[in-house]
Amino acid sequence: MWRSSIGKKTVMAVSGLLMLGYLVVHMLGNLKIFFGADEFNGYAHWLRTIGEPFLHHEWFLWIARVVLVAAVVAHAVSAYQLSRRDLAARPVKYAHRKARTSYATRTMRWGGVIVGLFVVWHILDLTTGTVNPRGQAGHPYENVVAAFTTWYGNVIYVVAMLAVGLHVRHGFYSAAQTLGATRAGLRRGLSAASNVLAVVLTAGFLSVPIAVMTGAVH
Repeated sequence: MWRSSIGKKTVMAVSGLLMLGYLVVHMLGNLKIFFGADEFNGYAHWLRTIGEPFLHHEWFLWIARVVLVAAVVAHAVSAYQLSRRDLAARPVKYAHRKARTSYATRTMRWGGVIVGLFVVWHILDLTTGTVNPRGQAGHPYENVVAAFTTWYGNVIYVVAMLAVGLHVRHGFYSAAQTLGATRAGLRRGLSAASNVLAVVLTAGFLSVPIAVMTGAVH
């Protein structure tokens, strides 16, 4: 199955939906910052204690990280190999491009690269604290505020979240079709759902740096 194009598309669809589920949960967690430092820091602490005493401290987080890394690798490898197959099947470019191709479709490849690079930056910023102006372990609220007090931190985050929105808009619809949602009526509903998801996720993630920049969160 892996050697076939449909198999690779299925891997892309499943891994993409897994990451989309994570994005939704992550965005909802981020919004807790609007309830104050105690609420946000308490939420961050709770994430490290999920599953106790059955699981040891932070085991759930590490399990989630391993699953997400596996999903990212599977998604990226599938996308790269499908792209290579597409180029191999069409060594000579079309004389005329499809005028009706959406902007999100045309930017899926470089959008994925931007998101991948942002993940590395995000980890260095808010997980390890390496590039964070504050970078103090155990103070996630303060670290988030510090991250968005720099112009470059805001630019990186805004560009990445716009890329995420475009990626979700096209990716969710494509994943649903790959997994069998092909009826005309269902396709229209999925197209609308893709747009709503993209807007909600983008707005939800961008609300945090905007709140810091405007002083609503400080």
